[in-house]
Amino acid sequence: MNKNGLTITMIFKAQSLNYGEGIGNISELKKLSRGDGSVYTFASRQALRYDIVRLGNKMFNWNLEVVDKTKGTIQFKDKLSIEDSQEMDLFGYMKTTKNEGSNVRSAAVRLSNAISLEDYKSDIEFLNNKGLADRINDYPNLANIEQHLSYYTYTITIDLTKIGKDGETELTNEIRKQRVTELLEIIKVLNREIRGREENLSPLFIIGGIYTLNSPFFLGRIKLTGKEGKFAIDADILKDTLSLKIGDNTIEEDTKIGMVKGVFQNEKEIEEIFTDKVSNIQTFFEKLENEVKAYYENPNN
Repeated sequence: MNKNGLTITMIFKAQSLNYGEGIGNISELKKLSRGDGSVYTFASRQALRYDIVRLGNKMFNWNLEVVDKTKGTIQFKDKLSIEDSQEMDLFGYMKTTKNEGSNVRSAAVRLSNAISLEDYKSDIEFLNNKGLADRINDYPNLANIEQHLSYYTYTITIDLTKIGKDGETELTNEIRKQRVTELLEIIKVLNREIRGREENLSPLFIIGGIYTLNSPFFLGRIKLTGKEGKFAIDADILKDTLSLKIGDNTIEEDTKIGMVKGVFQNEKEIEEIFTDKVSNIQTFFEKLENEVKAYYENPNN
């Protein structure tokens, strides 16, 4: 079977990534509540997409001059196609036409929310602008802002067959390969600019590969446990996930793992269990990009 479904699931550590509307002078983090009473913060997939596209423009000069409001709503320009826009190609689009419905192209790249792996404990920071107020001998304005430092996890799936194809438009395999490779390079060094901070979203742990089925196999399969006073990755969940079969073959055969040394307490356990599948983050991405290159050089294999 043809291997054309790329999926990777990552862990990174960051602080207070995405705020909601808030109440009064309190800025609230976006949160999810679970039935056991736990509360987790998250960065939305839209927030992740925003920073991916921002870095795409910064690193690879992705074209961002692709939207207007000529129809009354902000949307991608009618005259442009995926040939003109890496963003439209990767993440899809919807162009509306009055009385004629919508022209929709589904996303080839799907993102999950980045959800914290540590529950939120209601930490809050008191803020004021006393430094500015003192300059004019006035009283400062007060504010409260929720804070959460945590490990987060999110998943990306890419349907390699959809990249560079939209109706009658079909880009060359060289351009298709370039766009996926650039996306992977962005993910490798992803960061987020928020409230005067620049948070590092680069993966500390990553697992995935290219499979015969386009599916987020490791979404919801990442769990941290306490071990000797430090965090450890639950290896049992990963082992069970790798035993899944597509046809006669397990997904373990096509799975790779990348890990930063010295972060998780049980890194030796993971290396012993998954042996030659484990490398550093740079090597993981190099292997994955080589597989992407091989796919687009001969996509019918």
